Amino acid sequence: MKVIATYNLKGGVGKTASAVNLAYIAAGSGLRVLLWDLDAQGAASFYLRVRPGVEGGAQALLEDKRGLGRAIRATDCPNLDLIPADFSYRNLDIELRDYKKSTLRLKRMLRELADDYDLVFVDSAPSMSTVSENILNMADVLLVPLIPTHLSLRAYEQLAAFRAAQANSHARLLPFFSMVDRRKSLHRELIIEFAGSHPDLLRSYIPYAAEIERMGEHRAPVNAYADNSTGGRAFRALWAALSERLEAMSQPQARGE
Repeated sequence: MKVIATYNLKGGVGKTASAVNLAYIAAGSGLRVLLWDLDAQGAASFYLRVRPGVEGGAQALLEDKRGLGRAIRATDCPNLDLIPADFSYRNLDIELRDYKKSTLRLKRMLRELADDYDLVFVDSAPSMSTVSENILNMADVLLVPLIPTHLSLRAYEQLAAFRAAQANSHARLLPFFSMVDRRKSLHRELIIEFAGSHPDLLRSYIPYAAEIERMGEHRAPVNAYADNSTGGRAFRALWAALSERLEAMSQPQARGE
């Protein structure tokens, strides 16, 4: 089971849209996929038409010996399940502090599902917190959407430093550009500049497109209602690029074996 966290220190960069669409495409390819909506705002749950809420909230979820399995809900998409958001997740940092090795708690909980899923996507709120440390410690990949602006690229360097400071994290950072407007010279220039110094950059980007903005109207992934649109094709290309990296990471030489 591979764990991919869509993560950024900044909000409004297309993180949730990427998690939902990539999870949908991966499930459509035949993989058993789970999406964990760890953002109290519950946008991923909204897009997938699953009512937010976990019985007993974050505290009960952490304490329940039945583990995460009891919180899993089916979606309308074959092979795609969801652990929905809960408003109590806003206090998850506080709840985690009551546990020994608090930054590894979510990883241990997720490990119980290893036989049930091929791929887990985790969508979380932008922050640097105990929850963030948990995400870095349980993820194989941090999939980082970047808008081609100076502040967004600065936030990426801060995230890279934050990741490097986590002794228990083996997560690999895979950035990609999101909300790209190729008509803007600044966007074009920053993409070229960043690509030259960051070889891990996924070379497929997500454009700023109206059909992606309509996810809230349709309450569905783009590829469910506009598969052949510019946005739909872009997400499929991004999934192909991500799949190639995941496969390469699974090779013995990629793990240093």
